[in-house]
Amino acid sequence: MNTPDDIGRELSHPQLVAIPAFTDNVIWAFCGADGGSCIVVDPGDAAPVQRWLAQGGRRLVAILVTHHHADHCGGIAGLRDEQVVVYGPRDESIARLDQRLAGGERLQLPQPAVDIDVVSVPGHTAGHLAFVVRPRATPGEPASPALLFCGDTLFSAGCGRLFEGSAAQMFDSLQVLDALPADTLVCCAHEYTTANLRFAAEVEPGNDDVRRLRHWAEARRASGLPTLPSSLARERRINPFLRTRETAVHAAVTSRGEDARTPAAVFAALRRWKDVYR
Repeated sequence: MNTPDDIGRELSHPQLVAIPAFTDNVIWAFCGADGGSCIVVDPGDAAPVQRWLAQGGRRLVAILVTHHHADHCGGIAGLRDEQVVVYGPRDESIARLDQRLAGGERLQLPQPAVDIDVVSVPGHTAGHLAFVVRPRATPGEPASPALLFCGDTLFSAGCGRLFEGSAAQMFDSLQVLDALPADTLVCCAHEYTTANLRFAAEVEPGNDDVRRLRHWAEARRASGLPTLPSSLARERRINPFLRTRETAVHAAVTSRGEDARTPAAVFAALRRWKDVYR
């Protein structure tokens, strides 16, 4: 079990696999306890998933899609067959979806044995979804942490750009995700951690957790290793977009002459700042 004090150490789940794609995408896979049946999330490219499936003799049973951008759904056609069910946002134009979801649904898959809560998180795109996957506990075993597949809504130390939604929508979406348990594993769809931590250090130069995690993350990336998944406990300590009520974040925004009268206004100012930050 991952503890709340997880700054500067690798987080993992025995049934969770990160499949790299393109330059910095992460296609997530969750396998059943037997290692056979599996789910993949946001397959922008079919080829790395096909290789991974073949290497382990695994069987794909479901695809979860968070939003319509090609680097998240471009591989569906190459992976879909009559035994694979594709779930995705009802209000976005994505070909080959079998079940279109609006948010608020609960999916129950027999294999792998998981319950999936579907969450509407507009902001990055208008119909963006997140999926909270809860593995069913084996009798006599403790429950494992939930897995949050958040697409391009929440990143480690960051959040997605506002391509279709508003700052107010994204702020509200992040509040919904932030209400999940602290040990929830945050499975972002891009490896942006080191760049995001540079911005977080600009916002909160006195945040020792940001400094520690930045050192760890840069060492990981220099060795070709991932920084993901994160956890909500970690993000609450280092992610400026979840820290809009903190005095130091408020001060950083006001020092730039921005409106900081509410946490939502602080968030909007941070997002504008990050958009031009280099």
